[in-house]
Amino acid sequence: MAKHFYPVIFHKEETGSYSVFVPDLPGCNTEGENLEVAYGMASDAIGLYLEGMKEEEYPVRSDPKDIAVKDNEFVVLVEFNKLEYDKKNNTKAVKKTLTIPAWLNERAEKEHVNFSSLLQEALKEKLNVG
Repeated sequence: MAKHFYPVIFHKEETGSYSVFVPDLPGCNTEGENLEVAYGMASDAIGLYLEGMKEEEYPVRSDPKDIAVKDNEFVVLVEFNKLEYDKKNNTKAVKKTLTIPAWLNERAEKEHVNFSSLLQEALKEKLNVG
């Protein structure tokens, strides 16, 4: 899974907060009380918009220099990291059935091994996704 970057328009409001628009993702808008919060909200909004899509279906991003802005606006590339987004937001448990030899099962149960935890740790290590 790669990182994706989308140009985002930040519109500074009179109150000092920011409205945020993602031109490549119609309807993908958010806001933040300051620039740091608005940036984080933009990344989350992009994640919500792309959730359920396969990465190959993600809309192609525009060239930021081709985006017209008003005097109180500017464009920033906002990073969306699917793996990090899923780690934070897609934590639903999925049941898996597996098969191991009886002797190994007996030994593991005797040692009070948590199979679920062990499998998660092994998969993270194997996939290098810590």
